[in-house]
Amino acid sequence: MKYLIRIIDLINEWSGRAVMWLALILFATTAYETMQRYLFRMTSVALQESTWHLYSLLFLLGMAYTLKHDRHVRVDIFYDRMSDRQKAGVDLFAILVLILPFCLLMIGFSWKFMLTAYQIGERSGDPGGLSARWILKAAIPAGFSLLLLQGISEILKNLFVLFQDKKITPTPQKDVGEKGAA
Repeated sequence: MKYLIRIIDLINEWSGRAVMWLALILFATTAYETMQRYLFRMTSVALQESTWHLYSLLFLLGMAYTLKHDRHVRVDIFYDRMSDRQKAGVDLFAILVLILPFCLLMIGFSWKFMLTAYQIGERSGDPGGLSARWILKAAIPAGFSLLLLQGISEILKNLFVLFQDKKITPTPQKDVGEKGAA
């Protein structure tokens, strides 16, 4: 089980770190598009669409990394006061009841959505917009598949806490927000 946890965590660590670069690209694209619009009075539909495509990719492909690093939004009023075993029970319940079923549902529906977009050669409805919209739509099942995998890893980690009363930290790496992080 520890090997499976390590593999899943490693996949999501590397994919999350790769996706972080999309934030820089999104910033540069948005700045360029804004400058082009307000300084030169020029607009580009493809450039405008690329900003929301990049944001979508950043969000969809970064979900699993966020779960791995326990950075999802939650109400911590009670959670912070719980023991590690109680937290593991709450997390296990949330993953089993909320995350995994939702991931399976999204993967099932979005796979057909992406495949249809590929088969018909879907492109932007706006003149000058981006083509190959299926690439963006492929990020939906990919992102939820990564999240599903990370959910499985978190289930296994929480089971270790519940039944062996010890936490597993298979890939000790500095958090991006920590001091001294590279």
